[in-house]
Amino acid sequence: MTERDPQVQLLLTGSELMSGDTVDSNSALIARRLAEIAVGVQRKVVLGDDLELLTGELAAMTATADVVIINGGLGPTVDDLTADVLAAAAGVAVCEHPEAVAHLRRWCAGRNLPLNSANMRQAMLPAGAAIIENPIGSAVGFELRVGRCRVICTPGVPGELRAMLDGIVASLAGQLPRPPQRRILRLQTFGLGESTAQQLIDDAYPDWPREVALGFRAGAPQMEIKLTVDSADHHDTLQRCRQQLEQLLGDHIIGDGDTGLAARVLELLRERGATLVTAESCTGGLIASMLTRVAGASDAFHAGFVTYADAVKHTVLGVSKATLAAHGAVSEEVVREMAAGALQRSAADYAIAVSGVAGPGGGTPQKPVGTVWLAWGARGDIRTRCLCWPVERSLFQTMIAAAGLDMIRRTLLGIDLEPRYFSQRRAR
Repeated sequence: MTERDPQVQLLLTGSELMSGDTVDSNSALIARRLAEIAVGVQRKVVLGDDLELLTGELAAMTATADVVIINGGLGPTVDDLTADVLAAAAGVAVCEHPEAVAHLRRWCAGRNLPLNSANMRQAMLPAGAAIIENPIGSAVGFELRVGRCRVICTPGVPGELRAMLDGIVASLAGQLPRPPQRRILRLQTFGLGESTAQQLIDDAYPDWPREVALGFRAGAPQMEIKLTVDSADHHDTLQRCRQQLEQLLGDHIIGDGDTGLAARVLELLRERGATLVTAESCTGGLIASMLTRVAGASDAFHAGFVTYADAVKHTVLGVSKATLAAHGAVSEEVVREMAAGALQRSAADYAIAVSGVAGPGGGTPQKPVGTVWLAWGARGDIRTRCLCWPVERSLFQTMIAAAGLDMIRRTLLGIDLEPRYFSQRRAR
C-alpha cells in the first residue's frame, strides 16, 4: 500500500435507518474511534435491506477503498443480508462457519437458551471469512478481502459495536498508513455554546496559528473542542494552544478525550474519599442515572431520591409542609431542605438537589417553564441558584442534570468563579 491517506468508507445497512425508526449513531462512533489513529472516513452510504442495492454499492466501494466497514445486517432474521452481500461481492459461497457455531453455542448456553434455526443463520458466513469476536451479542463480526480492499462487518447494536471496536481499531492501526506526525487533542466542556467559545477565542487570540486546526462538536450536555496538527514541527504550538484554552476556558473544561461530567465527578469524589447523594424532582432521577452508568459508581455515589410529589418531598426527605405551602416546590427554601434531608438520610458528604418546571405546561408568570432551583454542597455549606432554561422537556432535564453535576465538580475542585451559564440562564 502506498504512503497516502487511506481510503476508508462506511456502509450502513437497515431499512429502519432509512425510515427514521432508528437514528444512526454508529457511524459517528466509528469515525471518532478511527480519528484516534489519525484515520478519516472518506465516504458513508446508508441503504435499506435490499440485496441488489447493497451488493452493487459494496462492489463500487471495494473498487476504490482500502477498507470498507459494514455496520448492521448480522442478525438472525431474513432482512439481515450482510453475509450474503459480502459473499456475492467476493464471489464466494455462504457456508456454516465452525467458529461462529461455537460462539453461538456458548452464547446460548450462558443464557440457558436453545440454539434454534434462526440463531444458526448467524453462523452462515462467506467462505474464507475471518471471525471478529463479539463479547456481548450472538452475532460474530467477520471480515474478508475483496480484491485489495479489506471488508469488516460489524453488528448494528451500538453496545456490541462499541465492545468490538478496540480490536478493530488496533488492527487497522497496524495496517493503514497514516500521518505519523498528526496529533489530535480533544477537550470536553460544559456550559459553553459553539458561538460563545469561538468568540472568546477570537477575542483573546486573534493571531491563532493556522497550523492548529480548531473544531467544535456541540452536543447535549457537553461540547467538544478539537485541536489538530499534521506535523511534528507544530506539536509545541499545539501544546501552547491547549494552555491558552485552559487559561481562557479552564473552569468550563471537564477533561480530555471522552471524559463525561458524571465520570469526572466520581473520579474527584474517589480522590477525596467522599460520597454523593442526589435529591431530584424535575429531572426524575436523571442525575442518579448518569452517575450509575459509570462502572464502579457505587464507591462514590451513595443514593438517589426521586421525590416528585410534594407529599413525598415531605415524607421521604423531611421538607417542611410549611415551607412547601409558603414557597412552593420550585423554590430556594425547598431545594435547601431537599439537599439537607438527603444528606441526613444517606450520610453522604455532598448533595445535589433540583426542583423546577420542566414543561411544556405548569409555568406561571412568576415561575415560567424552564425555571429551576439548584442546590449543591456539603453540610453547613449548601449553595443555591435559580436558573431559567426554557427548552424542550427532555433537553431541559439533560441540561439541568448536567448543571447539578457541574456545580459539584466545581465545588470539589475549589472553583469559586461562577460559570458563564449562570449569567446567561439567570431567572428574571
